[in-house]
Amino acid sequence: MAGTPGMSGANGTPGTPGADGNDGTPGAAGTAGAEGAVGAEGTAGAAGLAGAEGAIGAEGTAGAAGLAGAEGAAGAEGPAGAEGARGFAGLIGPGGPEGPRGFIGLPGPEGANGAEGTKGATGGAGPAGAEGPSGAKGVKGSTGEAGLEGPRGLIGPEGPAAQPSFAEFYALMPPDNAATVGAGIPVEFPQTGPTVGGIVRRNATEFVLPSAGVYRVSFSVSVAEAGQLVIALDSGSGMIELPYTVIGRATGTTPISGEALVKTVASNSAIELRNPTGNTPALTITPVAGGTHAASAFFVIQRLG
Repeated sequence: MAGTPGMSGANGTPGTPGADGNDGTPGAAGTAGAEGAVGAEGTAGAAGLAGAEGAIGAEGTAGAAGLAGAEGAAGAEGPAGAEGARGFAGLIGPGGPEGPRGFIGLPGPEGANGAEGTKGATGGAGPAGAEGPSGAKGVKGSTGEAGLEGPRGLIGPEGPAAQPSFAEFYALMPPDNAATVGAGIPVEFPQTGPTVGGIVRRNATEFVLPSAGVYRVSFSVSVAEAGQLVIALDSGSGMIELPYTVIGRATGTTPISGEALVKTVASNSAIELRNPTGNTPALTITPVAGGTHAASAFFVIQRLG
């Protein structure tokens, strides 16, 4: 980069002015001043823009050949070539020594049966042998342990809803039960109230339970004396009084009322309400008890299952 130009030299002393008039001849040029000292190097200017790419030069002379590179790694094995033509068979070599003896083979399958031979003459029966002694009776073995309980079965589907079965039989006093009821004698219930499901009367005192099961029995009878009543059941061997159904009272001011469950084991069993056997006195079924209307005594039967 060029340095800053030096300062101009001082001007020469002007010549003396000529007299006025015609212009004088121009004076000779003053001597050039001495060259000023070289100024300090100026600050570098900013880099100029890149010039346009020059034209491609002529191709240079080819350089000397480089050294041979290291040997490359072996390439992957190529596919097998086609099988070559079969060569001529070689000469038969000499026989080898005899090998060791092999193991004995397994027996062959059984041959077919031969034809049946001629039947010989039947021999005479030999004498019967003596019967051998009976062996001693063996000892009874011990009872084995009980087996494990099997898995519980699945709960079966719910059965159909049970059909209701009930009946009410009753008496009105008067006119029913006009006579007293002695020991072992049943109370009469000759009137029939609502009934469903086959519970029917056999007569004025006995009522039929159509199937085996459990029945709920309730009753209420107004009597004039202190006394007791009991339910009796006939399952085929006659009427039997059921001790757990005895209901009684010690005064003569209230009805004898009770309720019990009766289980039957046979179909078409009969049931009745009676004055227990051996009781005294005979019972008077009170007419128009407590007022002027005929009083009701009832006997209700309901099948539970």
